[in-house]
Amino acid sequence: MSQLIKALLLMTLALMFSVTSPLTGSLSEAVAETKRVITMTGRASVGAAPDKVEISLGVSSKAETARDALTLNTANMNNVLKTLKDNGIEEKFIQTSNFSIQPDYEHFRDGRAPKIRGYRVSNSVKVLVEEIDKVGALLDKVVSSGSNQINGIRFLVSKEDELKDEARKSAVAVATRKAKLYAEAAGVKLGDVIMITESSHGGGHPVPIARTLAKEANAVPIAGGEQQLSVSVTMSWELD
Repeated sequence: MSQLIKALLLMTLALMFSVTSPLTGSLSEAVAETKRVITMTGRASVGAAPDKVEISLGVSSKAETARDALTLNTANMNNVLKTLKDNGIEEKFIQTSNFSIQPDYEHFRDGRAPKIRGYRVSNSVKVLVEEIDKVGALLDKVVSSGSNQINGIRFLVSKEDELKDEARKSAVAVATRKAKLYAEAAGVKLGDVIMITESSHGGGHPVPIARTLAKEANAVPIAGGEQQLSVSVTMSWELD
């Protein structure tokens, strides 16, 4: 019995070596074939003056019944839409972004369950304005015509992607310069580029202006300023 056990053990060890050796060899070959690379990131940006503005605005209405709240909201929203169109905003530049009907609850401190005291209807639109210098006057008019929700504005650059091309070139130059510097310091030379990836930043960001409207409803100051359109490029080279 003991000799049989020894024979089985020897067979098991032989099998283990026969399976492990090829795998170990393949791993060694894979390590030997691994290429030496260097990876660097370059960042660059260009300044651009925005030439369009996206405004988020709307109407919120309350009433005892949902029907009355909807009727009131519809009337005010129609006034706002008419004001927009009367001031040169084409219908294709006006898009509904949100519409809701929700109960308005009264809450009690004595532990009683909340009670519905009415309903609130909200209707919001996004408006694209192609002339920045008209935005302030337009906001004043839509507030006067019934809008009580100005959620913010977003400055846009029409040819943003084309303008970023200069930043892309600069970002590649920055990454290449750094890669050459490190390669020289390490005593090696750059080979072929094997990877380029990009991540972009910039573009319009919402600017809240509700407080400004509340305090200065007759004169809404709007300044477009300049936007920084940024590009980050990550590149990898083989090392010779």
